[in-house]
Amino acid sequence: MLRVLSYSLILLLLVLQGPAHGEPGANPGAGPSAQELLWGSDQYDFAIVVQASALDCFWHHVHQGEKFYLNYMVQWVTGVADRRLSVSVNSPDGLLLSMIDDAKGQVSFLARETGFYQMCFSNFHNRLGSMQVFLSFGVYYEGAREEKEKEEKQKELNDTLSIIEDSSHRLQAYVFHMGRYYSFARMSKGADYYLLLSNGSYVTWWSAAQSAVIITAGYLQLLVLKRLFRTTTSAESNKPRC
Repeated sequence: MLRVLSYSLILLLLVLQGPAHGEPGANPGAGPSAQELLWGSDQYDFAIVVQASALDCFWHHVHQGEKFYLNYMVQWVTGVADRRLSVSVNSPDGLLLSMIDDAKGQVSFLARETGFYQMCFSNFHNRLGSMQVFLSFGVYYEGAREEKEKEEKQKELNDTLSIIEDSSHRLQAYVFHMGRYYSFARMSKGADYYLLLSNGSYVTWWSAAQSAVIITAGYLQLLVLKRLFRTTTSAESNKPRC
């Protein structure tokens, strides 16, 4: 009997204690889910749809010394909605690194620590309308390390291999930045295209509505005029004749 009571007491203490710190379930919802963690590539280009009053967040792993960049642009919105989008970038410790409240923006900074950097996109300006946002973000390393610089200073100035290597690194950096600028230009082109479609649809529906109002107004005027003439004729017919 005492053994059963002791086992019951131990089980009760374990239930009351709960999961230990760092175990699964200790702090549910504190970290990003597996679908939102981005490990596979250094650069990403894709579009997302942010619903009305919604908040979408992504996490990207960045190493210390790398440069992180984020380019975004709102391509289309539903209805007569505000095109502004609130974008924030936080460090792995939760510190706010950048905050933009506009339809398009660019963020770039040098990572001071290694970890998952958080990007959040909030559509709190619109209570009813959703929007499509094109994203381009990633990391890159620019410049040579100190050890490599010391080694290069010790080399001879006429070292052909060193000059070719430096030129190739510069060329790779230029090509990479050209790709970034091209991606941002593609965002602008997509946004202009969707804006043109939206304006064309607006003009078409507004013209159809105006035409329907004009036709209905003309028909009602014709009915009023016909009733007026009928009333006058019937009144004259009821007059006594000599």
